[in-house]
Amino acid sequence: MHVVIGLGNPEKRYQKTRHNAGFLLLDYMTQNSIIPFRAGKGDYYFYENNDLVLIKPTTYMNLSGRAVVQVLHDFSLPIKNLLVIYDDFNLPFGTIRFRARGSDGGHNGIKSIIYELETDTFNRLKIGIGQPSKDTVDFVLSEFNAEEMHALGSVFQFAAEGIETWRKEGIAQAMNRYNRHIDNPSNN
Repeated sequence: MHVVIGLGNPEKRYQKTRHNAGFLLLDYMTQNSIIPFRAGKGDYYFYENNDLVLIKPTTYMNLSGRAVVQVLHDFSLPIKNLLVIYDDFNLPFGTIRFRARGSDGGHNGIKSIIYELETDTFNRLKIGIGQPSKDTVDFVLSEFNAEEMHALGSVFQFAAEGIETWRKEGIAQAMNRYNRHIDNPSNN
């Protein structure tokens, strides 16, 4: 079994913000399912399909690590079967990047996960949201514009294919095939 945790903030007002790219990707992956996310045993909602579990923490971004630890415990999973999806303003919009380890890069959700897991070695998928032209907090909490929302469909389709590669073939293959910018994501 593999678990994919999309990071985001649970309130409706954050639903379409850049900081919720992890939640938005999970919504994309389940959009054709009649089975909804349901409450887990801890601070998260989950969606389970065969040997893949998708998770949305309800802890808010800064406490994401608490939900990650609960999920790994509740589903009896090793860290190697974990993939965390989150927004990255250091990557251009339309870029995805798989990694097997790394620093928090200033992302408070990742900082919390590293703290709670006591390691920076866990699989992750960064979704490029573009560079802020204003205050970083205001930028990540701003909504994607209409053109970006349209383009996210192509980005998310590509990312979902990468997640499937990670699940079946491992992080190295996902990095080799999917770490790149999606050319003209709104035209795909």
